[in-house]
Amino acid sequence: MEYTKPLARLIECFQKLPSIGPKTAARLALYIVKMSENEVANFSNALLEAKTKISYCETCFNMSCSNPCEICSDNQRNKGLICVVAETKDLMAIEKTNEYQGVYHVLQGLISPIDGIGPEDIRIKELLYRITNEDIKEVILALNPSVEGEATSLYLNKLLKPFRIRITRIAFGLPMGSELEYVDEMTLTKALEGRVEIE
Repeated sequence: MEYTKPLARLIECFQKLPSIGPKTAARLALYIVKMSENEVANFSNALLEAKTKISYCETCFNMSCSNPCEICSDNQRNKGLICVVAETKDLMAIEKTNEYQGVYHVLQGLISPIDGIGPEDIRIKELLYRITNEDIKEVILALNPSVEGEATSLYLNKLLKPFRIRITRIAFGLPMGSELEYVDEMTLTKALEGRVEIE
């Protein structure tokens, strides 16, 4: 079936989003068309505002519209405790637990030679800079239990050992291949509580 051009273009745009197939894209596009002009304008403005106002914190590389971000500038946070995550979505998953009171470092990816992503392509040197220049007592590695997550954890552990700080990783009662953003708060809380020293 051929859609009218504006609808086809909208469907095509939705299909560019992750995990959105043709049927879901068509459903979303049809839903948008049925919305009032005011609702569509609000939706459009929210997209533009997010795109123009959100950037990366220069300290931890979390997405934020302030610099430093809300977490880095919170004086109630334990600045000696850094939780290393791959993406902002992982940070958000941990924040939902309301258990973690340290700060973060968002790598913005994982080491993946198959995809041509090496250590120099993610925010590792910035993490080393923080550890060198800040009073860091512990680094928690909270990376997905995947091949890429394991490779990145091992690489970071090797780099961080000479700093003589505590290096832990969250305990995984999580199945291999799962992603942090889809894990429930209780499982993440237990994983944080049960973190272990990396030998």
